[in-house]
Amino acid sequence: MEVTDYIGPLSLVPAGVAVFLAFVTRNTVFSLAAACLVGVLIAGEGLLGFPKLLVGALGNDGFSWILLLEFFIGILLAFFQRTGAISNFSSFIERRRMTRKRIQLISWFMGLFVYFSDYFSPLFVGSTMRNLSDRFKISREKLAYICDSTSAPVSILVPFTGWAVFVAGLTIGMGPVLDVGDAMSFFITAIPFNIYPILSVLMVGLIAAGMIPDFGPMKRAEQRAQLEGKVVRDGGEPLMAAELTEIEAAVGIRTSLFWNFIFPVVIVIGFAVGSIMLTSSAKPLEAFMLATFVLAIIMRIQGVVLNEITSTAMLGIKGIMPAVVILAFAYALNDLSAALNTADYIVSVSKSWLTPAMLPVLVFLISGLIAFSTGTSWGTYAIMIPISVPMAFSFSGGELSTLVYATLAATAGGGVFGDHCSPLSDTSILASTGAASDHMDHIKTQLPYSLLVGLISVLAYLWLGMSL
Repeated sequence: MEVTDYIGPLSLVPAGVAVFLAFVTRNTVFSLAAACLVGVLIAGEGLLGFPKLLVGALGNDGFSWILLLEFFIGILLAFFQRTGAISNFSSFIERRRMTRKRIQLISWFMGLFVYFSDYFSPLFVGSTMRNLSDRFKISREKLAYICDSTSAPVSILVPFTGWAVFVAGLTIGMGPVLDVGDAMSFFITAIPFNIYPILSVLMVGLIAAGMIPDFGPMKRAEQRAQLEGKVVRDGGEPLMAAELTEIEAAVGIRTSLFWNFIFPVVIVIGFAVGSIMLTSSAKPLEAFMLATFVLAIIMRIQGVVLNEITSTAMLGIKGIMPAVVILAFAYALNDLSAALNTADYIVSVSKSWLTPAMLPVLVFLISGLIAFSTGTSWGTYAIMIPISVPMAFSFSGGELSTLVYATLAATAGGGVFGDHCSPLSDTSILASTGAASDHMDHIKTQLPYSLLVGLISVLAYLWLGMSL
């Protein structure tokens, strides 16, 4: 969609409509579609602007990439189900005298381990641990929270992920940051100042361990699951379709936990991490394609007929479609927000407040607001880092300083914070998908936790700014 003339506060209306309707109706698809329609009317495109928006937002390389990625993830998960790999893994874990606390801690640890992709992590952890968490009466909302808060927060803290490469790359040419080596050193030094992701990951672990009790809507969801045995509320709509969650293991086929589960996962992790180290570019799509094809060959060798392999692949694609539909509308809304200059408006009304003492906290809040409104951390970074980091360098005399490191970290953490609070976020959508949770139930139960950590982060950045 073409960029419109500057319309100021009206640029916030589409995202506001999406969030308001999502919380009121609990129907994410309807809310996003309505927001897109309102947005094209504000942009003066008329009703015909709606299909034009969808064609422009979805008919590009970016969405094609995520569409294929989701398809191959869905196929791989379907293969796991058909070969009994997930049930075999669940049985292996359960033999270790599991409890509700241990299941949650294992889910947390797995989220930390699968750090290389914020897309794969929530889908993998949720799908792998869902049967066990259901058996121990852990609400789907709780599992989605664990998946969500160990995906993007971990990815932005580890220096050899696509997130790190992207954020670091945006800083090249700023101040003394002259090349990729300087940029990565800049990013790594800023990690301790990235307060929100660090606290988010720690809080999940403490809640999983029972050291911090559940509160708010999450407490009610957990009580429902434990007392009534309902891991999903009455009327809740799990985001992963039944085609994927109800696939039965193939009969009469001898499968292996190693070859049908561990080996494909090792392929994904090894290929993704190796591509980052060798090419400085994450290749998750290629990693999943390779793992999917290898597992299909293994299944055929084990005796699964070709027709069953292809039909299982189709079930995997069907099962992932609810998430794909929501992601499609979220991408369209993001494209619309860019056309309406939403981020530029947010930045413009806040520039006059930016002082050295207030820079980290305001950058954190502005980044959070942009990510909340658009549902994308990476888009937020592309907008905010070229503004916030040079501003920090101007305050520091062009030298790397605590203020500069804190500003980069606050921008990175603010993007994750906004994502965690937004029903438009792609990673939150995928967390709901992996856990097979109702998406709005996931957002509502996670929101108090995210706001608490966000408040602590705001206070920390205030203190840090005042002490510089």
